[in-house]
This record gives sequence, structure tokens and C-alpha cells, in this order.
Amino acid sequence: FGISLSLSLSLSKKNPHCESCFSKLSVFACFEAEMKSLNMYERFSNTFRQHPSLSKFLVVFAISGGGVVAYSVANSENYDVVGNQKKKVVVLGTGWAGTSFLRNLKNPSYDVQVISPRNYFAFTPLLPSVTVGTVEARSVVEPIRNIVKKKKVNIDFCEAECYKIDAKNKKVYCRSTKNEKEEFVVDYDYLVVAMGARVNTFNTPGVEENCLYLKEVEDAQKIRRKVIDCFEKASLPNVSDEERKRMLQFVVVGGGPTGVEFAAELHDFVSEDLVKLYPTVKDFVKISLLEATNHILNMFDKRITAFAEEKFHRDGIDLKTGSMVVNVSDKEISTKEIKTGKISTMPYGMAVWSTGIATRPVVLDFMKEIGQANRRVLATDEWLRVEGTNSIYALGDCATINQRKVMEDISSIFEKADKDRSGTLTVKEFQDAVDDICDRYPQVRLYLKNKKMSSLVDLLKESKGDAAKEVNVDELKSVLSQVDSQVKNFPATAQVAAQQGSYLADCFNRMDKCEKNPEGPIRFRESGRHRFRPFRYKHLGQFAPLGGEQTAAQLPGDWVSIGHSSQWLWYSVYA
Repeated sequence: FGISLSLSLSLSKKNPHCESCFSKLSVFACFEAEMKSLNMYERFSNTFRQHPSLSKFLVVFAISGGGVVAYSVANSENYDVVGNQKKKVVVLGTGWAGTSFLRNLKNPSYDVQVISPRNYFAFTPLLPSVTVGTVEARSVVEPIRNIVKKKKVNIDFCEAECYKIDAKNKKVYCRSTKNEKEEFVVDYDYLVVAMGARVNTFNTPGVEENCLYLKEVEDAQKIRRKVIDCFEKASLPNVSDEERKRMLQFVVVGGGPTGVEFAAELHDFVSEDLVKLYPTVKDFVKISLLEATNHILNMFDKRITAFAEEKFHRDGIDLKTGSMVVNVSDKEISTKEIKTGKISTMPYGMAVWSTGIATRPVVLDFMKEIGQANRRVLATDEWLRVEGTNSIYALGDCATINQRKVMEDISSIFEKADKDRSGTLTVKEFQDAVDDICDRYPQVRLYLKNKKMSSLVDLLKESKGDAAKEVNVDELKSVLSQVDSQVKNFPATAQVAAQQGSYLADCFNRMDKCEKNPEGPIRFRESGRHRFRPFRYKHLGQFAPLGGEQTAAQLPGDWVSIGHSSQWLWYSVYA
């Protein structure tokens, strides 16, 4: 209609006889001329519809001083600024890894579909504080739509749960969290699996039915309600002292950072607030922490472990190490002493299970599909790409990097470094390959650091002596034989997941650029170079709040700090 109106006005300006265009004769003459012109526009319009990449172009026709703008009405949202069809990226999960990926993705040449049963990002390190009201739940969450709404990348969100990944046909099958009967399928070009993990119960009987977890915001809120319920029920006049003692026995299973921090927060909550509100039952309160190994906080420095155990004893927290839970009923927990095998029971009013993580069922099914059924967790390469696939990436707690061993590639390394094909490596040839070896195999740098050496050449000299000028393949194997002992899996922490998300987003941002100009290390088993440098985790330190405004901090460089100053450092970092 707009084109017709413009044509009518243009033709009336061109033809002075059309000033009486609305007379009986001139109307039909004008209409006939207009229809001929419209046929031309219709052809252009069809061309644009058949070739949507042209939809960004405007065709301007000047008609005797008038102007007509013809443009395609084809949908251009799936095409980038140069007319290439956008790649569809599906992100499963809105935890630390998935949200970090979304925050850092800047390349507008992707269409991103986020699928998660949780429509917000949760700052999980503060969940123990949420359980006792130190921090409100609304203060540790941020809606995903708020995070992505100002980005230049086209990102859509669906609140749903993925129940199947079809790697062969590049599809994910999803189910709405609001209506389980409502299912849908999403195609993808790239899939980012960041679904996190579930709580590991180790198949202990009664855990799922009787214990609370501390993994989601909803879990923290349940614990908070349960604590108050226990105190309210224990305050009723018709309750026996035996029952009061059971109701106010709080048991935390697991001596890792989450379990230790929750036990400390609960102790502060009880001793500073609840004893004032419920003075008649304060003498019945008891907090117990059960750990199957010999010490709590095993991943921390021994100085921190010793301080934490001593502080818990001073605070009256019943710490039982070397005690493994074997059964949980509705009112009792059965434990087994690791050293003696003795079985004992203890009553409880609330039990919180915090013993580690396990792979989600949908990921286990996916692992079977791609030939990883014999593994406990999804394996990726050093670029976070799932082994056995080309377009699927996995990061965060649901995956682990299967670091390539130096000794698996030692023959290929030697062949690449031996440029003159002499069968031996000179010191110069070895030195030329050092940077690529260290980039490709991070365990080499760790090994050199532990040996207090600056270069592989130093390691060669130590093995062969300063007079060494050449080495053969067997001698190279001997020099590097102990390097792979430094291969370690990354901890399942928010810090690792966030860095992985940021790294993968940076790779996606520069995908086309690095395809043309690879910046990674040499491919020792193939030709050319890798597109990107492998993922490298940079540990920034870790905290363990111990209650009473005291925190243990272990920072890079073997720097350990314990006390009130570390608490303020913890506040500052989290703020």
C-alpha cells in the first residue's frame, strides 16, 4: 500500500494531466501505469525473499522527483551483518560456567539459546550464609534475562530441563519445568554443556529421603525453615527432654568447605541469636560434623586444617573424623568408624548432606552415546571440546579435562623438533620446540617449577650434563619420563567454572580470526597449529569461613592467613 501510494503521488507529479487523476478516465490510466510499475517491484521483492542475505540492501528508485524505497520483508535476524547465516549456539545451564560464557560472549554472529530449569544465576559461595539469614536469598541471585538483555548478541532463554542430547543429529530434547507434558526439540550448531552436577549420596540408604542438601538457593531456604521448625517444636511444653535433645541435634555430613562453613554459620546463629529467642532449650543444642577421612578441609594447607579443627573443638562443635555414614533413618544416623569398623548410631533433628558431587543422569546417557560409558565424568580435551565430538563443549562441574600425556606423544614431539631429520636433537632444535611443548602440555611447566628450573634445557643438562649437545629419542624419553606425574584434575569450584566460561567465550569471539591465523601450539601429531591456546586455570586462592568473624585464606605463593583480617579480605573479595 505504501508503494502504491508513493507511485500515485509520483505519477501525478510527472503527468500534469493526472491532476484530475480521480476523474473517471484518468483513474484507470493511472492505475494501469501503477500496476506495470508494481510488477517490477514484485520481482525485486521475490528476489529478496529468495535471497535473504540481500535484505540489508535498500533499493532506491527516483521517479521524477518522487522517491520510492523498496526493501525485503524477509526475516534477517538469523543473518549477520555480511549476510552469512548465524550459527546456533545452545547453552545448557545457568551456573558459574554457563553464565560466565554468556557474560563474555561478544560476537554477534551467533544466535544463542539458553536452556535451564533455573532462570537466575546464584552466587553459590554465599549459600551457607543464606541458611541462617546473614544474607538474604534475593541478594545472591540475578535473573539471567537481566544479565543478557543489554548484550549485542541475540540471546533467548527457555526455562526448561534438557533430558536428552542427540549428538548425531545435533538436537537437544527439553521438557518445560512448568508443565512436564510440554516437550520441545532444539537444533544446534554448537552445544555448550554447563549443567553442573548433582549431590553425590554414594548410594547411602535413606539419604535422599531424610537429608537436606546445600547446592541451590531453595536448599538454603529449606534449611533455614527446618532450623526454626526444630526450635519451635522443641519449645512445646509437652515434649520430653529426650525428644528435645534429638530435635536440636544438628548433623552436617562432609568436612569440605561447604560443610565446614555451614557448621560454623549455624554455630554462630545458634549462639548469638537463637539462644536469646529460645532460652529454655539452649542447653539441648548440639552440632556435629562427620567426615570420612582423617581431617576436614583436606584441600587446604595443613595449618588451616589444624586451626579449623582446634577452633571447632573450642566452640563445642562435635567433630568426628574417620566416621563414614552407612544409613540414615528418619530419626537416626548410623556411622562406621574407618579404623575399627565399629557401627554406632546418633539421633538427629536435621541432617545436611554435603559430601561431594556426581554426574547428572542426562550427562551419563550422553556419555554412553559418545563412547565414554566407562568414565565417571564427561571428558574434554584441553580446549573444553568433548572427546568424540566436534561441536560440543563441556565445562564446569559436569566435565573434566583429560590432559594429554607427554609420553603418549614423545615420538611425535621428537619428529617435529628434529627439523634436519638427523635422528638426534641438537640443543638449539630442542630449545626451538620448548615453548610449544610447554604450551601444549602444562604439566611440563609445573614439573620445572617444582624442580626450580627455568627451562627444559636445564632439565636436559641435568640429565646429560653441561657438555650434552645432542639427544636421541630414547634419551628424550628418559629426560621427560617424570613430567606426567604433575597431571592433575581441576577442583570442582566456582573459580574453575567461571574461568572456563570466560575462556570458551573468548574462543567463540575469535573463532573466524583464529581459523585463518591459528595462535595455538604446534600440532605434534598432525600438521599446522591449533586454533587457540589450551585452557589454563589460574588459581587465585581460596577461603574457608570458620565462624566468629574468623576466616582462613590460602592465596597463591603459599601465603596463609587466618583470623579477623582474613574475614575482611573475604568480605572484600565477595563484595
